[in-house]
Amino acid sequence: MPKPWTLRICHLYPSLLGVAGDRGNLIAIQQRCAWRDIGTEVTEVGVETVPDFSAFDLILFHGGQDKEMDVAAKDVGDKAESLRQAVETDVVMLAVCAGYQLLGHYYQPFIGPRLAGIEALDLYTVGGARRFMNHIAIECDFAGGTRSLVGFENHSGQTRLGPELQPLGRVIAGGGNNGEDGAEGARYRQVYATYLHGPVLPKNPWFTDHLIWQGLRHRYGEIEPLSPLPDGAEERAHEAALKLALRMKGKTTALEPTPWRR
Repeated sequence: MPKPWTLRICHLYPSLLGVAGDRGNLIAIQQRCAWRDIGTEVTEVGVETVPDFSAFDLILFHGGQDKEMDVAAKDVGDKAESLRQAVETDVVMLAVCAGYQLLGHYYQPFIGPRLAGIEALDLYTVGGARRFMNHIAIECDFAGGTRSLVGFENHSGQTRLGPELQPLGRVIAGGGNNGEDGAEGARYRQVYATYLHGPVLPKNPWFTDHLIWQGLRHRYGEIEPLSPLPDGAEERAHEAALKLALRMKGKTTALEPTPWRR
């Protein structure tokens, strides 16, 4: 592979949307690039800033609690056109939880006013009384084969996909988008949206590499596959998380949360 390569990364709302250690996704990407001598340039984009998102190769749009999500939702409308353009020009995006929900038409909390999404994806989310708070495993059939993703979900939002939108994967264990249709996340062009926290990427190195490779392809065109890395520790973490998810299968939560009441 020719050198030097550089991956241009946008970290969207890093101070607002970083619940459940999602910043670890950025760290995983940077480290796996560094091990391959691939450079990374990270631009943090907060409120009241509207960059050309199409200038990036990979965008991270993470999760947050309701208060922080409300702030992001009020701001992201100004960024909507640029973000939609990035989506339609195959900029890679990893959207987690709140970021996932805000890519759709709207998020209706269980209590409170509706939050408008940017309508980049044909989906909507409605908050429910039941909260999915458990280890989760899903089966995915992109990136050259059928593989599993593992993580931890923590959401009361129930997401419904439009008829033409593919899920990221099929639930093996856990709640997924809504606990009913067996789907988890959403995938459109190079957008990968999910409820998997953890953070998701360190325990799923194949997925991290897929995002990196697609991001490099966005910038440099057709390239050879990434050189393999010794992923023994990562694979052991993946297998441990998978076993835990299977052990908790059938339960809504690994904890005993206080239920929502109107």
